[in-house]
Amino acid sequence: MNLPGSFIADLPPEATLTPTLITDACVALRRNREQQLVRQSTDSIIRVLAEMGTNWVQPDYPFRQMALEEGLANTGFSRQTLIRGIDAFFEALTAEQLHSLHIQEFGHPQRLDAMVATPGEQKTQIAAMATGPELLVHIGAGNVPSALWMSIVTGLLLRSAQFIKCASGSAFLPRLFAHSLYDVDPTLASCIEIAEWRGGREDLERALIEQADCITVTGSDETLAHIRARVPMHVRFVGYGHRVSFGFVARESLSASGVKKILSAAADDIVAWNQLGCLSPHVIYVETGGSIGAEQFAEKLADELAQRETVEPRGELDTTEAAIIASRRGFYEVRASSSEDTRMWCSQGSTAWTVVFEKDPLFQTSCLNRFIFVKPARDAREVMESADAFRTKVSTIGVAAPELRAQELAQQFGRWGASRVCALGRMQKPPLNWRHDGRPALGELVRWTNWERD
Repeated sequence: MNLPGSFIADLPPEATLTPTLITDACVALRRNREQQLVRQSTDSIIRVLAEMGTNWVQPDYPFRQMALEEGLANTGFSRQTLIRGIDAFFEALTAEQLHSLHIQEFGHPQRLDAMVATPGEQKTQIAAMATGPELLVHIGAGNVPSALWMSIVTGLLLRSAQFIKCASGSAFLPRLFAHSLYDVDPTLASCIEIAEWRGGREDLERALIEQADCITVTGSDETLAHIRARVPMHVRFVGYGHRVSFGFVARESLSASGVKKILSAAADDIVAWNQLGCLSPHVIYVETGGSIGAEQFAEKLADELAQRETVEPRGELDTTEAAIIASRRGFYEVRASSSEDTRMWCSQGSTAWTVVFEKDPLFQTSCLNRFIFVKPARDAREVMESADAFRTKVSTIGVAAPELRAQELAQQFGRWGASRVCALGRMQKPPLNWRHDGRPALGELVRWTNWERD
Protein backbone atom coordinates (compact mmCIF):
# COMPACT_ATOMS: atom_id res chain seq x y z
CA MET A 1 0.00 0.00 0.00
CA ASN A 2 1.33 3.42 -1.00
CA LEU A 3 0.39 6.30 1.28
CA PRO A 4 -0.89 9.47 -0.43
CA GLY A 5 0.97 12.72 0.17
CA SER A 6 -1.49 14.07 2.73
CA PHE A 7 0.99 15.29 5.33
CA ILE A 8 4.33 17.06 5.48
CA ALA A 9 5.83 13.82 6.82
CA ASP A 10 4.83 12.15 3.53
CA LEU A 11 7.24 14.35 1.56
CA PRO A 12 10.35 12.63 0.19
CA PRO A 13 13.49 12.79 2.37
CA GLU A 14 15.14 15.30 0.06
CA ALA A 15 12.29 17.80 0.48
CA THR A 16 13.26 21.06 2.17
CA LEU A 17 11.19 22.24 5.13
CA THR A 18 10.89 25.98 5.58
CA PRO A 19 9.27 28.26 8.17
CA THR A 20 6.84 29.42 5.46
CA LEU A 21 5.72 25.84 4.87
CA ILE A 22 5.07 25.38 8.60
CA THR A 23 3.18 28.67 8.88
CA ASP A 24 1.02 27.95 5.84
CA ALA A 25 0.20 24.49 7.21
CA CYS A 26 -0.94 25.99 10.51
CA VAL A 27 -3.12 28.57 8.74
CA ALA A 28 -4.75 25.77 6.71
CA LEU A 29 -5.35 23.74 9.89
CA ARG A 30 -7.14 26.64 11.55
CA ARG A 31 -9.31 27.17 8.46
CA ASN A 32 -10.20 23.48 8.23
CA ARG A 33 -11.05 23.37 11.90
CA GLU A 34 -13.43 26.30 11.57
CA GLN A 35 -15.11 24.77 8.54
CA GLN A 36 -15.18 21.13 9.62
CA LEU A 37 -14.23 20.25 13.17
CA VAL A 38 -16.07 22.77 15.35
CA ARG A 39 -19.39 21.60 13.89
CA GLN A 40 -18.85 18.02 15.04
CA SER A 41 -20.57 16.75 18.17
CA THR A 42 -18.71 14.87 20.87
CA ASP A 43 -20.72 11.75 20.09
CA SER A 44 -19.86 11.88 16.38
CA ILE A 45 -16.13 12.23 17.11
CA ILE A 46 -16.26 9.34 19.57
CA ARG A 47 -17.95 7.17 16.95
CA VAL A 48 -15.12 7.87 14.49
CA LEU A 49 -12.42 7.12 17.04
CA ALA A 50 -14.14 3.92 18.17
CA GLU A 51 -14.38 2.81 14.54
CA MET A 52 -10.63 3.38 14.19
CA GLY A 53 -10.05 1.26 17.28
CA THR A 54 -12.12 -1.56 15.82
CA ASN A 55 -10.31 -1.34 12.48
CA TRP A 56 -6.80 -1.45 13.91
CA VAL A 57 -7.31 -4.69 15.83
CA GLN A 58 -8.49 -6.52 12.69
CA PRO A 59 -5.66 -8.72 11.29
CA ASP A 60 -6.48 -7.81 7.67
CA TYR A 61 -6.74 -4.03 8.18
CA PRO A 62 -4.36 -2.52 5.57
CA PHE A 63 -2.81 0.08 7.89
CA ARG A 64 -2.16 -2.53 10.57
CA GLN A 65 -0.60 -4.85 7.98
CA MET A 66 1.63 -2.02 6.76
CA ALA A 67 2.69 -1.22 10.33
CA LEU A 68 3.67 -4.85 10.92
CA GLU A 69 5.33 -5.44 7.54
CA GLU A 70 7.39 -2.23 7.48
CA GLY A 71 7.60 -1.55 11.20
CA LEU A 72 10.95 -3.18 11.92
CA ALA A 73 12.71 -1.14 9.24
CA ASN A 74 11.00 2.10 10.27
CA THR A 75 10.83 1.78 14.06
CA GLY A 76 13.27 -0.93 15.18
CA PHE A 77 10.47 -2.80 16.94
CA SER A 78 9.95 -6.44 16.01
CA ARG A 79 6.65 -7.58 14.51
CA GLN A 80 5.61 -9.25 17.76
CA THR A 81 6.42 -6.16 19.83
CA LEU A 82 4.35 -4.03 17.46
CA ILE A 83 1.42 -6.45 17.66
CA ARG A 84 1.48 -6.23 21.46
CA GLY A 85 1.67 -2.42 21.46
CA ILE A 86 -0.94 -1.87 18.73
CA ASP A 87 -3.43 -4.23 20.37
CA ALA A 88 -2.93 -2.70 23.82
CA PHE A 89 -3.74 0.80 22.56
CA PHE A 90 -6.50 0.17 20.05
CA GLU A 91 -8.37 -2.41 22.13
CA ALA A 92 -8.82 0.42 24.65
CA LEU A 93 -10.01 2.89 22.00
CA THR A 94 -13.70 2.14 22.48
CA ALA A 95 -16.79 4.32 22.73
CA GLU A 96 -17.25 3.20 26.33
CA GLN A 97 -13.75 4.25 27.40
CA LEU A 98 -13.93 7.52 25.46
CA HIS A 99 -17.24 8.42 27.13
CA SER A 100 -15.73 7.45 30.49
CA LEU A 101 -12.78 9.77 29.87
CA HIS A 102 -15.12 12.61 28.94
CA ILE A 103 -17.31 12.22 32.04
CA GLN A 104 -14.27 11.91 34.29
CA GLU A 105 -12.75 15.12 32.94
CA PHE A 106 -15.84 17.30 32.61
CA GLY A 107 -18.65 15.76 34.64
CA HIS A 108 -21.15 16.04 31.78
CA PRO A 109 -21.23 14.29 28.37
CA GLN A 110 -22.02 17.51 26.46
CA ARG A 111 -19.57 19.80 28.22
CA LEU A 112 -17.69 20.49 24.97
CA ASP A 113 -20.91 20.91 22.95
CA ALA A 114 -22.89 23.56 24.83
CA MET A 115 -23.54 25.34 28.11
CA VAL A 116 -24.65 22.52 30.41
CA ALA A 117 -25.01 21.88 34.12
CA THR A 118 -24.56 18.87 36.34
CA PRO A 119 -27.19 18.28 39.07
CA GLY A 120 -24.91 19.99 41.57
CA GLU A 121 -24.41 23.01 39.31
CA GLN A 122 -28.15 23.29 38.69
CA LYS A 123 -28.69 23.90 42.39
CA THR A 124 -26.44 26.97 42.23
CA GLN A 125 -27.83 28.22 38.90
CA ILE A 126 -24.51 27.74 37.13
CA ALA A 127 -23.88 26.19 33.73
CA ALA A 128 -20.46 25.78 32.13
CA MET A 129 -18.79 24.97 28.83
CA ALA A 130 -15.25 23.84 28.04
CA THR A 131 -13.48 24.93 24.86
CA GLY A 132 -10.33 23.37 23.43
CA PRO A 133 -7.49 25.40 21.89
CA GLU A 134 -7.88 26.35 18.24
CA LEU A 135 -4.42 25.07 17.29
CA LEU A 136 -2.85 22.43 19.52
CA VAL A 137 0.80 21.59 18.88
CA HIS A 138 2.24 18.28 20.09
CA ILE A 139 6.01 17.80 20.24
CA GLY A 140 6.72 14.09 20.74
CA ALA A 141 9.66 12.23 22.23
CA GLY A 142 9.78 9.43 19.69
CA ASN A 143 10.40 6.51 22.06
CA VAL A 144 6.94 4.87 21.88
CA PRO A 145 4.12 5.82 19.46
CA SER A 146 1.19 5.33 21.83
CA ALA A 147 1.85 8.68 23.55
CA LEU A 148 1.38 10.60 20.29
CA TRP A 149 -1.60 8.45 19.29
CA MET A 150 -3.26 9.45 22.56
CA SER A 151 -2.33 13.09 22.01
CA ILE A 152 -4.13 13.04 18.66
CA VAL A 153 -7.19 11.41 20.25
CA THR A 154 -7.19 14.09 22.94
CA GLY A 155 -7.04 16.91 20.40
CA LEU A 156 -9.86 15.48 18.33
CA LEU A 157 -12.12 15.22 21.37
CA LEU A 158 -11.39 18.89 22.09
CA ARG A 159 -12.12 19.87 18.46
CA SER A 160 -8.65 21.35 18.12
CA ALA A 161 -6.65 21.59 14.93
CA GLN A 162 -3.40 19.77 15.58
CA PHE A 163 0.19 19.97 14.37
CA ILE A 164 2.17 16.91 15.49
CA LYS A 165 5.93 17.36 15.39
CA CYS A 166 7.64 13.98 15.63
CA ALA A 167 11.24 13.36 16.57
CA SER A 168 13.50 12.62 13.62
CA GLY A 169 12.86 9.12 12.28
CA SER A 170 9.79 8.46 14.43
CA ALA A 171 6.89 9.62 12.23
CA PHE A 172 6.05 6.26 10.64
CA LEU A 173 3.42 5.06 13.12
CA PRO A 174 1.85 8.50 13.79
CA ARG A 175 1.56 8.91 10.00
CA LEU A 176 -0.24 5.59 9.70
CA PHE A 177 -2.60 6.63 12.49
CA ALA A 178 -3.40 9.90 10.70
CA HIS A 179 -3.86 8.16 7.34
CA SER A 180 -6.21 5.65 8.95
CA LEU A 181 -8.25 8.61 10.22
CA TYR A 182 -8.47 9.85 6.61
CA ASP A 183 -9.76 6.40 5.73
CA VAL A 184 -12.63 6.77 8.20
CA ASP A 185 -13.35 10.52 8.15
CA PRO A 186 -11.40 12.81 5.79
CA THR A 187 -12.93 15.96 7.28
CA LEU A 188 -11.44 15.24 10.72
CA ALA A 189 -8.12 14.21 9.22
CA SER A 190 -7.88 17.52 7.36
CA CYS A 191 -7.47 19.18 10.77
CA ILE A 192 -4.26 17.25 11.51
CA GLU A 193 -0.72 17.77 10.25
CA ILE A 194 2.21 15.40 10.82
CA ALA A 195 5.83 16.46 10.35
CA GLU A 196 9.25 15.42 11.54
CA TRP A 197 12.63 17.08 11.65
CA ARG A 198 15.79 16.78 13.65
CA GLY A 199 16.02 18.84 16.82
CA GLY A 200 17.83 22.13 16.62
CA ARG A 201 15.83 23.62 13.72
CA GLU A 202 14.95 26.74 15.67
CA ASP A 203 13.60 28.48 12.57
CA LEU A 204 10.96 25.78 12.11
CA GLU A 205 10.20 25.59 15.82
CA ARG A 206 9.83 29.36 16.02
CA ALA A 207 7.32 29.35 13.18
CA LEU A 208 5.35 26.56 14.87
CA ILE A 209 5.36 28.17 18.32
CA GLU A 210 4.19 31.49 16.87
CA GLN A 211 1.07 29.80 15.50
CA ALA A 212 0.17 27.68 18.54
CA ASP A 213 -2.53 28.34 21.14
CA CYS A 214 -1.39 25.41 23.29
CA ILE A 215 1.76 23.27 23.18
CA THR A 216 2.25 19.83 24.71
CA VAL A 217 5.79 18.47 24.94
CA THR A 218 6.92 14.97 25.88
CA GLY A 219 10.63 14.38 26.38
CA SER A 220 13.57 14.94 28.65
CA ASP A 221 13.50 17.62 31.31
CA GLU A 222 16.13 19.51 29.32
CA THR A 223 13.92 19.47 26.20
CA LEU A 224 10.97 20.77 28.18
CA ALA A 225 13.00 23.59 29.71
CA HIS A 226 14.42 24.59 26.30
CA ILE A 227 11.00 24.80 24.65
CA ARG A 228 9.20 26.35 27.63
CA ALA A 229 11.67 29.24 27.62
CA ARG A 230 10.64 30.08 24.04
CA VAL A 231 6.86 29.88 24.48
CA PRO A 232 5.05 33.22 24.94
CA MET A 233 3.06 33.76 28.12
CA HIS A 234 -0.29 33.74 26.30
CA VAL A 235 0.37 30.23 24.90
CA ARG A 236 -0.50 27.38 27.25
CA PHE A 237 2.41 24.98 27.85
CA VAL A 238 1.87 21.41 29.08
CA GLY A 239 5.02 19.37 29.60
CA TYR A 240 5.55 15.69 30.37
CA GLY A 241 9.15 15.17 31.40
CA HIS A 242 11.34 12.26 32.45
CA ARG A 243 9.56 9.61 34.55
CA VAL A 244 10.52 6.20 35.93
CA SER A 245 8.45 3.21 37.05
CA PHE A 246 8.99 0.01 39.03
CA GLY A 247 7.24 -3.15 40.15
CA PHE A 248 6.50 -4.57 43.59
CA VAL A 249 5.73 -8.25 44.30
CA ALA A 250 4.08 -8.80 47.70
CA ARG A 251 5.09 -11.81 49.75
CA GLU A 252 1.51 -13.15 49.75
CA SER A 253 1.66 -13.55 45.96
CA LEU A 254 4.78 -15.69 46.01
CA SER A 255 3.03 -19.03 46.42
CA ALA A 256 4.21 -22.00 44.40
CA SER A 257 1.11 -21.82 42.22
CA GLY A 258 1.22 -18.05 41.73
CA VAL A 259 4.86 -17.39 40.89
CA LYS A 260 4.60 -18.47 37.26
CA LYS A 261 1.76 -16.03 36.61
CA ILE A 262 3.66 -13.19 38.27
CA LEU A 263 6.80 -13.92 36.25
CA SER A 264 4.75 -13.79 33.06
CA ALA A 265 3.18 -10.48 34.11
CA ALA A 266 6.59 -8.97 34.93
CA ALA A 267 7.93 -10.10 31.55
CA ASP A 268 4.92 -8.50 29.84
CA ASP A 269 5.85 -5.13 31.33
CA ILE A 270 9.53 -5.51 30.44
CA VAL A 271 9.08 -6.53 26.80
CA ALA A 272 6.23 -4.08 26.00
CA TRP A 273 7.69 -1.44 23.65
CA ASN A 274 11.08 -2.90 24.65
CA GLN A 275 10.85 -1.22 28.07
CA LEU A 276 11.32 2.22 26.46
CA GLY A 277 8.23 4.02 27.80
CA CYS A 278 8.02 5.96 31.04
CA LEU A 279 5.56 3.29 32.24
CA SER A 280 8.14 0.50 31.90
CA PRO A 281 9.74 -0.90 35.08
CA HIS A 282 13.39 -0.25 35.88
CA VAL A 283 13.34 -2.43 39.00
CA ILE A 284 11.16 -5.29 40.27
CA TYR A 285 11.12 -5.29 44.07
CA VAL A 286 10.38 -8.67 45.70
CA GLU A 287 9.11 -8.54 49.27
CA THR A 288 10.96 -10.87 51.63
CA GLY A 289 9.11 -13.59 53.51
CA GLY A 290 7.49 -15.30 50.52
CA SER A 291 7.95 -18.84 49.31
CA ILE A 292 10.88 -17.74 47.14
CA GLY A 293 13.37 -14.93 47.57
CA ALA A 294 14.36 -12.14 45.23
CA GLU A 295 17.43 -13.97 43.94
CA GLN A 296 15.43 -17.04 42.96
CA PHE A 297 12.75 -14.79 41.44
CA ALA A 298 15.45 -13.08 39.35
CA GLU A 299 16.73 -16.43 38.10
CA LYS A 300 13.23 -17.52 37.09
CA LEU A 301 12.59 -14.14 35.44
CA ALA A 302 15.73 -14.65 33.37
CA ASP A 303 14.32 -17.98 32.16
CA GLU A 304 11.05 -16.25 31.29
CA LEU A 305 12.79 -13.50 29.30
CA ALA A 306 14.90 -16.08 27.47
CA GLN A 307 11.71 -17.85 26.43
CA ARG A 308 10.07 -14.56 25.40
CA GLU A 309 12.99 -13.75 23.14
CA THR A 310 12.19 -16.85 21.08
CA VAL A 311 8.57 -15.77 20.45
CA GLU A 312 8.76 -11.99 20.86
CA PRO A 313 12.28 -10.88 19.94
CA ARG A 314 13.44 -7.45 20.94
CA GLY A 315 14.95 -6.48 17.59
CA GLU A 316 18.36 -5.09 16.74
CA LEU A 317 19.78 -1.97 18.39
CA ASP A 318 22.13 0.59 16.95
CA THR A 319 25.76 0.31 17.99
CA THR A 320 25.52 3.06 20.61
CA GLU A 321 22.61 1.46 22.48
CA ALA A 322 24.19 -1.99 22.28
CA ALA A 323 27.47 -0.60 23.62
CA ILE A 324 25.68 0.95 26.61
CA ILE A 325 24.16 -2.41 27.52
CA ALA A 326 27.49 -4.20 27.05
CA SER A 327 29.18 -1.67 29.32
CA ARG A 328 26.56 -2.06 32.06
CA ARG A 329 26.82 -5.82 31.80
CA GLY A 330 30.58 -5.62 32.18
CA PHE A 331 30.22 -3.56 35.34
CA TYR A 332 27.84 -6.02 37.00
CA GLU A 333 29.83 -9.02 35.83
CA VAL A 334 32.85 -7.69 37.70
CA ARG A 335 30.75 -6.89 40.75
CA ALA A 336 29.16 -10.36 40.73
CA SER A 337 32.59 -12.02 40.56
CA SER A 338 33.63 -10.36 43.81
CA SER A 339 30.40 -10.33 45.82
CA GLU A 340 27.60 -12.81 46.50
CA ASP A 341 25.22 -9.86 46.82
CA THR A 342 25.13 -9.44 43.02
CA ARG A 343 24.26 -11.88 40.25
CA MET A 344 23.58 -11.44 36.57
CA TRP A 345 21.86 -13.48 33.86
CA CYS A 346 21.85 -12.40 30.23
CA SER A 347 21.29 -13.55 26.66
CA GLN A 348 24.32 -15.16 25.09
CA GLY A 349 25.73 -13.64 21.91
CA SER A 350 23.38 -10.65 21.99
CA THR A 351 22.13 -7.82 24.21
CA ALA A 352 18.51 -9.05 23.92
CA TRP A 353 17.80 -9.24 27.66
CA THR A 354 19.58 -8.84 31.00
CA VAL A 355 18.53 -9.53 34.60
CA VAL A 356 20.63 -8.18 37.48
CA PHE A 357 19.96 -9.21 41.08
CA GLU A 358 21.30 -6.94 43.79
CA LYS A 359 20.79 -7.36 47.50
CA ASP A 360 21.04 -3.60 47.99
CA PRO A 361 17.45 -2.26 47.60
CA LEU A 362 18.54 1.22 46.44
CA PHE A 363 16.56 2.16 43.33
CA GLN A 364 18.61 2.28 40.12
CA THR A 365 17.69 3.36 36.63
CA SER A 366 18.04 0.77 33.90
CA CYS A 367 19.51 1.35 30.45
CA LEU A 368 16.23 -0.23 29.23
CA ASN A 369 15.82 -2.39 26.12
CA ARG A 370 14.92 -5.33 28.39
CA PHE A 371 17.54 -4.69 31.08
CA ILE A 372 15.89 -5.18 34.49
CA PHE A 373 17.00 -5.07 38.12
CA VAL A 374 15.49 -7.39 40.76
CA LYS A 375 15.94 -6.38 44.40
CA PRO A 376 14.64 -7.61 47.78
CA ALA A 377 12.71 -5.35 50.15
CA ARG A 378 11.39 -5.97 53.64
CA ASP A 379 8.16 -4.12 52.84
CA ALA A 380 6.71 -1.19 50.89
CA ARG A 381 8.20 1.29 53.34
CA GLU A 382 11.73 0.12 52.52
CA VAL A 383 10.93 0.41 48.80
CA MET A 384 9.80 4.00 49.24
CA GLU A 385 12.87 4.84 51.29
CA SER A 386 15.12 3.23 48.67
CA ALA A 387 13.46 5.14 45.82
CA ASP A 388 12.98 8.43 47.66
CA ALA A 389 15.48 10.28 45.48
CA PHE A 390 13.14 9.60 42.53
CA ARG A 391 9.88 10.30 44.36
CA THR A 392 8.90 13.24 42.16
CA LYS A 393 9.78 11.26 39.01
CA VAL A 394 7.81 8.07 39.67
CA SER A 395 5.02 7.46 37.18
CA THR A 396 3.70 3.92 37.60
CA ILE A 397 4.10 1.15 40.16
CA GLY A 398 3.00 -2.30 39.05
CA VAL A 399 1.83 -4.38 42.02
CA ALA A 400 1.35 -8.13 42.40
CA ALA A 401 -0.67 -8.66 45.59
CA PRO A 402 -4.03 -10.00 46.83
CA GLU A 403 -6.87 -7.51 46.48
CA LEU A 404 -6.98 -6.18 50.04
CA ARG A 405 -3.20 -5.85 50.25
CA ALA A 406 -3.14 -4.25 46.79
CA GLN A 407 -5.55 -1.55 47.96
CA GLU A 408 -3.39 -0.88 51.02
CA LEU A 409 -0.27 -0.65 48.83
CA ALA A 410 -2.01 1.66 46.33
CA GLN A 411 -2.83 4.07 49.14
CA GLN A 412 0.71 3.92 50.53
CA PHE A 413 2.36 4.48 47.17
CA GLY A 414 -0.17 7.17 46.23
CA ARG A 415 0.45 9.21 49.38
CA TRP A 416 4.18 8.79 48.82
CA GLY A 417 4.02 10.30 45.33
CA ALA A 418 3.20 7.74 42.62
CA SER A 419 0.60 8.97 40.14
CA ARG A 420 -0.53 5.51 39.01
CA VAL A 421 -0.67 2.08 40.66
CA CYS A 422 -1.81 -0.89 38.60
CA ALA A 423 -1.56 -4.66 38.46
CA LEU A 424 1.84 -5.99 37.43
CA GLY A 425 1.54 -6.92 33.77
CA ARG A 426 -0.55 -3.86 32.90
CA MET A 427 2.05 -1.14 33.37
CA GLN A 428 2.19 -0.39 29.63
CA LYS A 429 -1.61 -0.79 29.20
CA PRO A 430 -3.14 2.27 30.85
CA PRO A 431 -6.86 2.87 30.31
CA LEU A 432 -7.78 5.86 28.16
CA ASN A 433 -8.93 7.79 31.22
CA TRP A 434 -5.67 7.48 33.17
CA ARG A 435 -4.31 10.76 34.47
CA HIS A 436 -0.90 11.18 32.83
CA ASP A 437 1.59 12.17 35.55
CA GLY A 438 -1.40 12.56 37.88
CA ARG A 439 -2.89 15.38 35.80
CA PRO A 440 -6.16 15.58 33.81
CA ALA A 441 -5.72 14.50 30.20
CA LEU A 442 -8.34 16.87 28.74
CA GLY A 443 -9.04 19.30 31.54
CA GLU A 444 -5.53 20.74 31.51
CA LEU A 445 -5.89 21.85 27.89
CA VAL A 446 -9.28 23.57 27.87
CA ARG A 447 -10.60 27.03 28.67
CA TRP A 448 -13.70 27.13 30.83
CA THR A 449 -16.66 29.51 30.56
CA ASN A 450 -19.20 29.76 33.37
CA TRP A 451 -22.73 31.05 32.87
CA GLU A 452 -24.24 32.28 36.11
CA ARG A 453 -27.96 32.24 35.39
CA ASP A 454 -30.34 34.76 36.86
